[in-house]
Amino acid sequence: MDLFIYLFAALFSVLNPIGTVPIFVGLTQDDSLKERSRISLWTAINVFAILIISFFIGQYVLTFFGISIDALRIAGGIIIVSSGFSLLSGKFNKKRGINKKIETDAQKRNDIALTPLAIPMLAGPGSISLLIAFYQEHHSTSDVIFSSLAILAIAIAIFVILRSAHYLAKILGASGIVAISRIVGFIVIAIGIQYIVSALINIIKGNF
Repeated sequence: MDLFIYLFAALFSVLNPIGTVPIFVGLTQDDSLKERSRISLWTAINVFAILIISFFIGQYVLTFFGISIDALRIAGGIIIVSSGFSLLSGKFNKKRGINKKIETDAQKRNDIALTPLAIPMLAGPGSISLLIAFYQEHHSTSDVIFSSLAILAIAIAIFVILRSAHYLAKILGASGIVAISRIVGFIVIAIGIQYIVSALINIIKGNF
């Protein structure tokens, strides 16, 4: 259960679904309630698929390219820290291409559920590298089960948050969402630094 809570909290911080609320509202402001629910569901499904695939086959990708786990931790840590700084500075959302016109409503729904919502807004390089590194240390049967449940729980949380995005935007307001995003950004920076420190300690121990 501790493993479940740890991974859920880490993924929630890195994915930052609360920070996605204003973007989701902007993308779906002209959609019906039914369409918003559909987009929310497919976004959650896409995120779950991306994360679970990364968790289970990421190690084989590392082996194929000859990348060590410590190198992955450092690279992932840098990406996570960079994302955290973007959240703190408020520049994270400026990287989103949300003004692109889509030809049809159906195409629009499909596109935003996968990109930009599922990837890279939610399941980006930071969360993917976090899961790959996490699997290297927790690959027993019980660990895999709890980790998979944590990923499922994250997907469910994303669905609930996006499904309620328009209500949350009204309740929290722009300033409330910014405040939460910056708090989460600080936590994300700490997670990234911890990954880098752990990798450097392992490298030092291995050479001395």
